[in-house]
Amino acid sequence: MPAIISEVLEESIAQELDFQKGDKIISINGEKPQDMIDYRYMMCEEEIEIEIEKTNGEIEIYEIEKDFDEDLGIVFESAVFDRIKPCTNHCIFCFIDQQPEGLRKSLYIKDDDYRLSYLQGTYVTLTNLTSKDRERIERLHLGPLYVSVHTTNPKLRQQMLNNPKAANILEDLKWLKKADIPIHAQIVLCPDYNDGKELENTLKDFENFKSIIQSIAIVPVGITKFHKNNLSLLTKENALNVIKQVESFNKRVKKHLAMASDEFFLKADYPIPPKEYYGNFAQIEDGVGALRLLMDDFEETKKLLPAKIKKPKSITFATTPSAQKVISEIVEDLNKIENLKCNVITLKNNFFGDNVIVAGLITGKDLIAQLKDEKIENLIIPSIMLRPYTNDFLDNITVEEVEKELSCKVFPIKDIYSSREFAEIINS
Repeated sequence: MPAIISEVLEESIAQELDFQKGDKIISINGEKPQDMIDYRYMMCEEEIEIEIEKTNGEIEIYEIEKDFDEDLGIVFESAVFDRIKPCTNHCIFCFIDQQPEGLRKSLYIKDDDYRLSYLQGTYVTLTNLTSKDRERIERLHLGPLYVSVHTTNPKLRQQMLNNPKAANILEDLKWLKKADIPIHAQIVLCPDYNDGKELENTLKDFENFKSIIQSIAIVPVGITKFHKNNLSLLTKENALNVIKQVESFNKRVKKHLAMASDEFFLKADYPIPPKEYYGNFAQIEDGVGALRLLMDDFEETKKLLPAKIKKPKSITFATTPSAQKVISEIVEDLNKIENLKCNVITLKNNFFGDNVIVAGLITGKDLIAQLKDEKIENLIIPSIMLRPYTNDFLDNITVEEVEKELSCKVFPIKDIYSSREFAEIINS
């Protein structure tokens, strides 16, 4: 996979040199960059010779003088320019293996690449690292890495990941500690496997590595209707036990290091913790602290919202069980605005099954099917339903198709309660 340019930023060196979308970087100062890590280091030079293959196949060489910390203004199609390191595990809880055919291709990619972990915060198991990989991580001090630990019990981890190399997790953690590489740890909790005493032992082992662990996220296993490993669902008792174990661990280490994801609090019918529980929200992408951010953001936003809008407007919020309670409380406040009428529709996940309750896994077809009989003027959906930087749902249905089928306007926004974005919608 070459270093393909996907975007050239305005008023940049690359724009001045007429770099184009689709151009490929062959080499920089005679070396071929393997990934964004190489590229960033190469950009630290003040004099650069860059070899480009243009979209028409011609090769051009550019000699550039710039400040040592100045970038060319290029966005690439991928953060990795050579082959992505594939996952060699066969985890009993693998979500990719629980998907049917027909979704977008990127959803079937099983990567386990330390470079993407460092650059983009994806989780790695460390089971496929070569000696060359380890040397590079140490030499460049590539951290923090996001590490899927799941359990520190060697035999149990080997069983859960279906990989003999998975048993080396304690040695891997010792190596990272010696190299002083910080990590964010993840535990996918599978009832009857790595919960209870096993979780307690894993947390105790983590105490020996607290000098490098920046956060620990515990998330429940996701189970779709297509799964084949007879995994158990999270129960209220499971969820409450995990919450208590996390509280006990944090007291022992005297800081908010471990965090249970939002689903545990919903399942246990337990209050969402204050923002201090989540530190700097380092694992927000794993559903850890999303509801707290939502609640706190709206508390600030509602102070800035008008008491009345000029024209009557109706807005529908499409949500999922994971956020239904919080969204409903927010809508109560919004309905105090004169001329504004808001309502909430909670979607079921018919595609993946009722056990999947997060917004990021709602398909376009499910959205249309469940809303087609509703009278909707303006529909707000969380942008997490869409592929990043696109208008495509999981099943390749587009926002435009949803608008046509439902005869309404659709607003997919990242922070649906930011005062500026919401004010634009209600006043448009």
